[in-house]
Amino acid sequence: MAGPARALTLDDLGAWLVKARGSEASTSAHVSAGFAEVGSWCVRPSYRTALVRAGQPVLLWVSGTEREMPAGLYARGVTTGPAASDVVPMALEPLEHPVLRSELVAHPGLAAMEVLRMPAGSNPSYVTRAQLRLLGELSPELAAWAARGSGRRTRDRPGSA
Repeated sequence: MAGPARALTLDDLGAWLVKARGSEASTSAHVSAGFAEVGSWCVRPSYRTALVRAGQPVLLWVSGTEREMPAGLYARGVTTGPAASDVVPMALEPLEHPVLRSELVAHPGLAAMEVLRMPAGSNPSYVTRAQLRLLGELSPELAAWAARGSGRRTRDRPGSA
């Protein structure tokens, strides 16, 4: 008997999306420090964590309703190794101009992002390759970053050269 269908495969992955709460002091501290001290992020172990490889794009989503830090994408980066249990190693850098939730829900191609459909869903979440391209249209910072990362996505895939 076949196992359950998976929502995500490496072929679909545009970028991992890890989550933080805007109400947490640690989130404010990371944002203020430009994510300089972030070397890993805690996640919930699942089939997704088994897909994490070094060199994959990653985005940081801040959730919540805080006026000082409205929900949205606040950082971009890259995974620096495979997930180990409930931790994904990564390096992040801040987005000078965060891409806010309000912009994403108003965009017809991005309103279906998993983090918007299921805000309390999996961590890590993900964006598809198509969604990552659309994010690049909204944000020049993400366009340049996504273009640099496109060659890294398959580098460590089993069976790839």
